[in-house]
Amino acid sequence: QVQLVESGGGLVQPGGSLRLSCVASGSLFSAYVMAWYRQAPGKQRELVAKIFPIGSTDYADSVKARFTISRDTSKKTMYLQMNSLKPEDTARYYCNQRRGNGDYWGQGTQVTVSS
Repeated sequence: QVQLVESGGGLVQPGGSLRLSCVASGSLFSAYVMAWYRQAPGKQRELVAKIFPIGSTDYADSVKARFTISRDTSKKTMYLQMNSLKPEDTARYYCNQRRGNGDYWGQGTQVTVSS
């Protein structure tokens, strides 16, 4: 059974930074596409960034040049470094792993950007 546990969210002022972490259980951590999604109140869940098994990455236009996705295979951990945060980045952030038998999700971590 795959479990994903996010951490690192919190309250930050506009322009500030946070680093989210997602620790994964299960085998073959680096063999799957992993991603960060977010969902703001009243809005659909949206893709923020993803990292492919070969290490390439992709970002939503709204976060390009501000967010960086990475992973540490030895720790089975994925990260999202978020810089220059804006109020519109406020959302619950979810870790996702896509395996052959479906998508796995964490419980999410709340990020609030406010002065």
